[in-house]
Amino acid sequence: MKRLLISLFAAIGMAGMATAQEGFSPAILYDFGGKFDKSFNEMAYMGAEQFKEETGIEYVEFEISNDAQREQAIRRFAERGHNPVVMVGFSWVEFLNKVAPDYPDVSFTIIDDKVEQPNVRSVTFKEYEGSYLVGILAAMASETGTVGFVGGMQVPLIGKFECGYVGGVQAADSEARVIRNYTGDTPAAWNDPTKGGEIARTQIDQGADVIYHAAGGTGVGVLQAAADAGKLGIGVDANQNHLHPGHVLTSMVKRVDLAVYNSFKDAQNGEFTYGVQDVGLAEDAVGYTLDEFNEDLITDEMKTAVDEARQQIIDGQITVHNYLEDNSCPYW
Repeated sequence: MKRLLISLFAAIGMAGMATAQEGFSPAILYDFGGKFDKSFNEMAYMGAEQFKEETGIEYVEFEISNDAQREQAIRRFAERGHNPVVMVGFSWVEFLNKVAPDYPDVSFTIIDDKVEQPNVRSVTFKEYEGSYLVGILAAMASETGTVGFVGGMQVPLIGKFECGYVGGVQAADSEARVIRNYTGDTPAAWNDPTKGGEIARTQIDQGADVIYHAAGGTGVGVLQAAADAGKLGIGVDANQNHLHPGHVLTSMVKRVDLAVYNSFKDAQNGEFTYGVQDVGLAEDAVGYTLDEFNEDLITDEMKTAVDEARQQIIDGQITVHNYLEDNSCPYW
């Protein structure tokens, strides 16, 4: 993780404690689950906090409780002079498309989807690449030959995690079975640890001994159920290895924190750019975690296999299917 931070910060060129640009007043809008979901939103919060700690500049924030608040929240921040305004999650797309043209002098960032407006930066991730790596680890760690996947809402974004994961599992063990379930079809699917635990226990009853979740706050229940049963979970977005030491095989990290940090920093320095930034393994923007909480679970053989696959993906020798571009996943 330390190497990831060093390489990422070197790439963006940290500028120290520069004086804030005129009109600079950063703001962040979280998605369902809130900033302490131990996953996607919390990574965004960590990026904002890092910026505040380094610069001493405060930011404003808002945690929504329903979709009706989205448009109002964006407008309120823009009207109050906040700039840039960062939105965490694909569910903001419709509302940002509606609001951004009304505030052409405000710089907006949306994370996890694309908005084609001249004053918007869209940051997307190649989650399928990182998920492929943890799929390899899951297959190699499994003793039953059956592993699981628990997604939140069944939307194309989460399909990127699911499809990549299955691809990695099959690359390591072509005979392995992957049980796949989702927690719901409404936004509540991201914040229901009880349901996540129930699904994980059902998968365990069917033989799964390693379960990967891509379900936001719901995934906390998945990891808890796996640990309670003496099985292994795989975390997502944030490094969740510490939640159940010895029972979280690894975490597929997605550097949402850097997307937030870079947006704030670029705007502060007058260097904010627009358009799409699609980042993955080559940019150290996704990956798997190895630390004191899971080092005994990852053998040298597993580490060699996954590191070789990582480099082969970067070099173009392995192409992992992007479910967002083609919803017909070749791995099932």
